[in-house]
Amino acid sequence: MAEIRSTLEMVLERAARLEAEAGDSLSKEEKNHEGMRLAAQYMRGEEVDLATILAKPDQERKLLVQGALSVLSRNVTLPREKDAKDDSTLAMQGMLQLSQAPQLKAVVEEMKKILSHYLQHKEQLHKQLEEQFAQQIGQLEESMGQKTGVHVKLEPSQHPQFAGEWQKISVQLNDKYGTALTQHKAYIQQLLAG
Repeated sequence: MAEIRSTLEMVLERAARLEAEAGDSLSKEEKNHEGMRLAAQYMRGEEVDLATILAKPDQERKLLVQGALSVLSRNVTLPREKDAKDDSTLAMQGMLQLSQAPQLKAVVEEMKKILSHYLQHKEQLHKQLEEQFAQQIGQLEESMGQKTGVHVKLEPSQHPQFAGEWQKISVQLNDKYGTALTQHKAYIQQLLAG
């Protein structure tokens, strides 16, 4: 009978331990989601001071930072247009609020340079491609003018092959700069995880 009781006690102890671990795990997940929620509010422009996370106890702070950083990192992206709303800058400012680490500021500055160089490089490559197609467009305008009897003015981007060539160049450009941005975001994740 003593053997049965000890087995029953072991089962109950294990059940209690599993319940405590599940509760702890749930608490961790809730803190992570709270960090995500705070960052999402910050990105929407609501009055949120992410720096208040730094005053939290060590374990709680790490979970909040991890959640907030996941949202902020997703918002640092290559810009589609030169004058588009810049969520990346806001997200990087939020990242700076999550830590006092001097390395973080340097990495964020590097990310800003990557985004700036990306836009400049994209603009430069687009201009070069237009110049390449400008001569062919001149021949196409002349041909269409002779056929229709009306002077036609076309832009190089209206050339049938322009879109395909630009797509190839864009993919290469996005891969190159996107990889650099991803590496910097991963470094920030490691930096703030410690």
